[in-house]
Amino acid sequence: MLMENRIHLELRNKTPSEVRELVLDNCKTTDGNTEGLTDEFVNLVFLSLIDVGLSSISNIPRLEKLKKLELSDNKISGGLEVLAKQLPNLTHLSLSGNKLKEISTLEPLKKLKHLKSLDLFNCEVTNMNDYKDSVFKLLPQLTYLDGFDCEDKEASDSDVEVDGDGVDDDDDEEGEGEDEEDEDGEDDDIDEEDEDEEDEEEVEGEEDDEEVSGEDEEEDYGLDGEVDDEEEDEEEDDDETATGRGEKRKREPDDDDEDEDNEEDD
Repeated sequence: MLMENRIHLELRNKTPSEVRELVLDNCKTTDGNTEGLTDEFVNLVFLSLIDVGLSSISNIPRLEKLKKLELSDNKISGGLEVLAKQLPNLTHLSLSGNKLKEISTLEPLKKLKHLKSLDLFNCEVTNMNDYKDSVFKLLPQLTYLDGFDCEDKEASDSDVEVDGDGVDDDDDEEGEGEDEEDEDGEDDDIDEEDEDEEDEEEVEGEEDDEEVSGEDEEEDYGLDGEVDDEEEDEEEDDDETATGRGEKRKREPDDDDEDEDNEEDD
C-alpha cells in the first residue's frame, strides 16, 4: 500500500490535528521520500516509518511536538540536518538498519538539543573503532546509545518508550487517582452501612430476646399464680370439710340427750 493511502486509512475519519500517534510501517513510497505527510499533524508525538523504502527524509514536514521517530530498515545514508530543522523537540530517534557509514554523518544531530536516545543497530558505523565513545563525545546530550548509557547500563522501559498520549499522562494518572479515591470512598461508605446494619440487627436481636424472656416470665408467673390459687382453694375446701365434721361431732351428744329425755317421758 502506498504511504499516502495508508495515511488516509490510519486517519479513520479524524482530522490530522487530532492524531497523536501514526504508524505507517511497511507501506511503500514511489520516490523514496515521505508522501502524504504534512504539517497539519501539529499534535503528532510518535511517528513510525519502519521499512517503507525511504532513501531521503528531505521533505519531512515540520512537526514541533514530535518526540519519537522510527526510521529503521530504510536506505537513508545522510541528510540528517533536516531533522534538527523540522523536528526540534525530538527525544528518541531510531536509524537502525540504514546505510550510515561514518561518524561525521551524525554530526547534524548535535542540534537536536533534546535528543536522549539514539539507535544505530545494524548500521556500518557501529563497526568503527571506539564507535560508542565517539558518538557520546559527538552528541553529549545523549543518555542512551543502542539501548545503553555510557556506563553500559541498560535503559529502562520508561526511558526507551514514548507513549503517543505522553502529553496527557499526568492528567490520566490524576484521573485514575481520583477514580481510586472515589472507589475507596464508596467502599468506606458501604463498610459503614454494613456496620450500621449489623448494629441494628444486634439491637433487634437483643430486643427480641428480651421480649421472649418477658413472655416466658409472664407465662411462668401466670402458671404459678394459677397453681397458687388452686392450692388456696383446696386448702379452703379442706378447712370447710374439717369444720363440718367438727359440728357433726358436737351435735351427736345433743342428739343422744334428746333421745334419753324422750324415753323418760314415755
